[in-house]
Amino acid sequence: MTLEYTGRLDDDTVFDTSRKSVAEETGLAEAQPEREYAPLTVEIGEEQVIEGMEEGLIGLEAGETDTLTIPPEKAYGEPSDDQIQEFETAELKEMLGGQTPEEGAYLEAQNGSQGEVVHVDDEVVRVDFNPRLAGETLTFDVEIVDVN
Repeated sequence: MTLEYTGRLDDDTVFDTSRKSVAEETGLAEAQPEREYAPLTVEIGEEQVIEGMEEGLIGLEAGETDTLTIPPEKAYGEPSDDQIQEFETAELKEMLGGQTPEEGAYLEAQNGSQGEVVHVDDEVVRVDFNPRLAGETLTFDVEIVDVN
């Protein structure tokens, strides 16, 4: 199945889209200049998209449009304190080539997961590895381009 989509948060903020015009209107294109905006092709049943989106796409035909509202438990789950990790400030500074991490910065762990620095002091740095959209209800406007 191939589809165009625009994902929004409850406050109507667009967080993702396949449409270049929407990306340009909302500033996403400027924030991600290397990204190509194109229809998304997924194989239903292969867990290539979040659970709630896959469930919402089942049965849609080419040319149809729909709005899918996906609760956190069928998207990225709820935030978990287990996903906030503490590092010794000196140790993390050394791993970053002498740079002191700043609150709000994003770090990539060795396993590829991204975390936001949420606390820095002389002793400890806390990094939140929860998915960025954890706890959010997501709304996707979808248009089915093709069903293969």
